[in-house]
Amino acid sequence: MTGALGVARADAAPHLAGLARLPAIGLDELQATAALQTRVDRKYVLPLAALPGLLAALPDGTRRLVIDGRDAFGYESVYFDTPDLDAYHLAAGRRRRRYKVRTRTYTDTGGCWLEVKTRGPRGTTVKDRREHDVRDRSDVGESLAYVVGTLRGHGVVLPDAGPGDEPLLAPTLTTRYRRRTLHLPDGARLTVDTGLEWRGARSAAAVPAHAVVETKSVGSASAADRALWALGHRPTRISKYATGLVVLDPALGGRPWRRTLRRSLAA
Repeated sequence: MTGALGVARADAAPHLAGLARLPAIGLDELQATAALQTRVDRKYVLPLAALPGLLAALPDGTRRLVIDGRDAFGYESVYFDTPDLDAYHLAAGRRRRRYKVRTRTYTDTGGCWLEVKTRGPRGTTVKDRREHDVRDRSDVGESLAYVVGTLRGHGVVLPDAGPGDEPLLAPTLTTRYRRRTLHLPDGARLTVDTGLEWRGARSAAAVPAHAVVETKSVGSASAADRALWALGHRPTRISKYATGLVVLDPALGGRPWRRTLRRSLAA
């Protein structure tokens, strides 16, 4: 892990050359067969050098998402939180009613969505979203009522806004990375995020030598999870939002992510 941006990044492309051998799947078919808005997520942090072995271990029939001839896509997410960092502290305390609010911009294709993530039964992740004006990606704006209503529908009540004109939700962190998405024959998805960057109001950091790999399935372990386990990789506690905040402001503590920062993301 580097402490600041501007340091030369490790090039992920050579480690992902095996992707080109996988057959393609289009976005419409992927969404029709594996939208997975309610799912079980498992995250892993792998050094880039481990990616060829992972790709080789995936089952026959694994396909890569391809849109307009490309299979790697730029993502930018702006996370919003209360003035007291309510969403962060709920995540740090592993609370049942934790949540995240963000805009997600697909920088290669231009789409932007406002997303609300909550916890469902048995540890599932529930994602609700609506289209958002990309010009307003750093502002919840007119979508605030949608956010409040969606959270309330999942049993989450946001704290009241502070005195004066202090906003209920304000941007606290921006992440950027490049994502490859794979569709497994069992219906699960595997994403590989490289070049992760965190930007706050006054500081920034990057993770140039590691990939954040995430499996998304409807419940039990997917074929991708079993392949990762067979290679000796185990799920890691990492949240692009909460871990990023701790990296940029160590005073937050971040106990649930200390092991990840000390071991998995160590240079």
